[in-house]
Amino acid sequence: MKRIQLGPFNRVEGDLEVHLDVEGDLVVGARVNSPMFRGFEQLLVGRLPADALGIVPRICGICSVAQSAAAAEALAQLAGVTPPPNAVLARHLIQATENLADHLSHFYLFFMPDFARPAYAGRRWHAAVADRFTAVQGTATRTMLPARARFFHLIGILAGRWPHTLALQPGGSTKAVTAQERIHLQATLRDFIDFVEKELLGCKLETFSALPSEGALRAWAEQSYGDLATFVRLAYDLGLEHVGRATDHFLSFGAYGLFSAGVRQSTGPVSPLDDGRITEDISHAWLSGQLVQAPAQGETRVLADKEQGYTWCKAPRYDGQVAETGALARQMVGGHPLLLSLVQRHGGSVLARVVARMIEMARVLPLMLEWARALQPGEPYCIEAPLPEEGEARGLVEAARGSLGHWISVKRGRIERYQIVAPTTWNFSPRDAHGQPGPLEQALVGLPTGDAAPFIVHHVVRSFDPCMVCTVH
Repeated sequence: MKRIQLGPFNRVEGDLEVHLDVEGDLVVGARVNSPMFRGFEQLLVGRLPADALGIVPRICGICSVAQSAAAAEALAQLAGVTPPPNAVLARHLIQATENLADHLSHFYLFFMPDFARPAYAGRRWHAAVADRFTAVQGTATRTMLPARARFFHLIGILAGRWPHTLALQPGGSTKAVTAQERIHLQATLRDFIDFVEKELLGCKLETFSALPSEGALRAWAEQSYGDLATFVRLAYDLGLEHVGRATDHFLSFGAYGLFSAGVRQSTGPVSPLDDGRITEDISHAWLSGQLVQAPAQGETRVLADKEQGYTWCKAPRYDGQVAETGALARQMVGGHPLLLSLVQRHGGSVLARVVARMIEMARVLPLMLEWARALQPGEPYCIEAPLPEEGEARGLVEAARGSLGHWISVKRGRIERYQIVAPTTWNFSPRDAHGQPGPLEQALVGLPTGDAAPFIVHHVVRSFDPCMVCTVH
């Protein structure tokens, strides 16, 4: 048996290393390392609770709104307030803008360029894919990047700036929308929908989101001219519907009032989410303290020379079990028939994760138009939310990559403890005390290596859309 180290990966937010144990030409074991320690949780200890709103968005430059939303929700729970209806709509719009823009960036900038590599030159689709998706030089970015930039104007209107907005507060949103701005929001959304339908999907949003099965997806891909159809066709040519399977245990905190919270094992029944069952295991992390704790009692204490450690990442578990989170998990918990069909036949896979992101795009964009129309100029967007001297709370939201939780404890008006469990912490977690590998570590086992399948490992890693700077705090 030999060990191969892959990393650092390019086109990844933060640092990532993957260690593969290989026998013959197959991966028989994997360890995923998050080698960059951040320390944001310690930065927050001893500060005023409201300081979290200015600090946690800096955890990441591409999902800062999700961090803001989780902190604001935790502080709202601490204050015991419910934001007004306008604020709820504005938050949905702000979070959805960031999440959908992230899906778009992942597909065009992080994921598809791997298929333009010369190693695939023998495939019949390679020349067209290389022309369209080669990093920096591909034709896709000429329209995608301006479309994404215009789409982000939504956050400019609703939150003042991106990234690192301070508009999301415990009592709601500090930026009220005028009647004229509401019209601008709708026009911007229609412009982006036009791009998605013409370039990404090659069909109406409703047509794609209504696909009921894997067979319908394959038939659609043969008829569509969009960029996603190109991926679906090449994915079946490479067998990507069969690779990248992890636990098939899916977890979602719920989002936008559209995607429900819950957990699901494969295509079995959905169980209600009980966040009290979430724990973090530090058995193989370079951290000290109690091996297994709930996030609300967790700490982040460095032990850099820990013998059994191989990453800074903790191992989140739900009821002691490994769980995958992300767009695929949201669609599985929500019961979308196309994803149920894909997972029932092949399990969670590279193909299923990419398709789930695009199903989410097609389902959420029409709702964003409804939310924009429902905003009421002149009505409140924010209420007072005085914070108590003591208390505990948590904020649970869905970022683009999956379930994000912030747990806060306050004593004598200061933060006593602040713990963050991010989506990549779930998906890129190490082994736990029972030896259970995390989702990516499981998904890599059994993959071929060598000249026969030069980038299969990369496709599986990228299918989870890693954001390593969110992973370790």
